[in-house]
Amino acid sequence: MKNIFLLFGMLILACTTSSAQFREDPILNLQNEDKNFLNWGYYLGFNQYDFQFEYKNDIGRDILVEKSFGFNVGLIGEMRINEFLDARFEPGLLYTSRNLGFPGFTTQADAIREVRSTYIRFPLLIKASTRRIGNWKPFITGGVYTSMNLGSKEDSLDDNSSGEFRMKKNVYGYELGFGIDIYTEYFKFSPSIRGVFALTDELVPDEDPNSPWTGNINAMRTRGIFINFTFE
Repeated sequence: MKNIFLLFGMLILACTTSSAQFREDPILNLQNEDKNFLNWGYYLGFNQYDFQFEYKNDIGRDILVEKSFGFNVGLIGEMRINEFLDARFEPGLLYTSRNLGFPGFTTQADAIREVRSTYIRFPLLIKASTRRIGNWKPFITGGVYTSMNLGSKEDSLDDNSSGEFRMKKNVYGYELGFGIDIYTEYFKFSPSIRGVFALTDELVPDEDPNSPWTGNINAMRTRGIFINFTFE
């Protein structure tokens, strides 16, 4: 987590320093950029996803989650509400991978489950910005999303007894974030960091109610961190 925040800070510093956005009297770029009723753009970025587990009984042995970095890409449609508020629709594609380590097994084939997920996301967000300061403008954003997990295996007839870890296809949640709009000569560049939190249980339990993999799980929800780089 510290590495993500450090990278984000270094990227912002490099962008703003190289283009002299923070000097006292900058030449204002794209002065009418935010006055259009509708704006369009796209974003690229990467993510790190985790799981939050709720257990039926506290047996002192939690499921371990090995996280990795994934990538995300998408489009942006923005509708201006007023000088400080915008409504945004940010549909996108996201790929991530996690390894789950289940306690109580003696063999790796039983203990480890690799969870590869490809999500199609549909976030509806509100962006609240400060007044523009030269060629930059801080903002916060938040809202809700729905997503489809194309790698869920929800309809599979196999479960963990056959080596198949299943998840629900449809996920609902919310996200919160902050960032900076940087006005360059030709486009608006906006690095941001987001936290995403699922509200719905994503686990499809095994057929056996006493399954050593899912029998003690009451709920499993995704949470994660995004770093997005937006171009408008």
